[in-house]
Amino acid sequence: MKVCIVGASGKLGRYMVRHCLERGYEVVGVCRPGSVDKLAPYADRITIVPGKTNDREVIRKAVAGCDGVLTVLVPWRVQKYSSGTAQAVLDHAEPGARLIFSCGWHITRDGRDVYPWTFRLMLKVIAPLMRFARFAEIDDQIEACRRVFASDTRWTVVRGSDLEEGESQGLPVWSRHVGDPILASNRTRRVDFALFMVAALTDDALVQEAPAINGCRTPSALAHV
Repeated sequence: MKVCIVGASGKLGRYMVRHCLERGYEVVGVCRPGSVDKLAPYADRITIVPGKTNDREVIRKAVAGCDGVLTVLVPWRVQKYSSGTAQAVLDHAEPGARLIFSCGWHITRDGRDVYPWTFRLMLKVIAPLMRFARFAEIDDQIEACRRVFASDTRWTVVRGSDLEEGESQGLPVWSRHVGDPILASNRTRRVDFALFMVAALTDDALVQEAPAINGCRTPSALAHV
């Protein structure tokens, strides 16, 4: 399998690179030019395409011939970065390719997710502040996922809980809706978030699903599996 990882130089992206290489996949990594050095440990094993991930020409070149595309939807700055990245992938990926996107729990597909009041308050306060500071654009990540949900491609949107570092605990559990008791612990190892992304490439049960994930060794997962 040939896989393109859009956002390969970030923490999540580098874990995905590692998981893909362990499976013997051919990897193409897209990252901003200033972050190419972060991929140095893999430089002789992957193809690196430097450029902004919302640059349509960069994405067109990178996804050519790929069976799957793993995309980190980053709400970076105030320049429609997430939606531009998502649209470029949707437009230029090979027909029938598996398209896996990452985002947070704040994305909802059908409005049936149930969030704690603390989570809702945090979004209400922090999102405008980040936009005012021109640091991040949460609303654009929502728009990016809206476009993915409306697409007839073979997509999956993986919605991550709060992340932590540490050794892998295994493939996370998931549910269609935040608020499900199995997700209550709200904690996933970043390396396992990446593992779920890569595993989704070959899991047809996740086609056109938006799984919310949680670590498989968390108390809520152990209590409800």
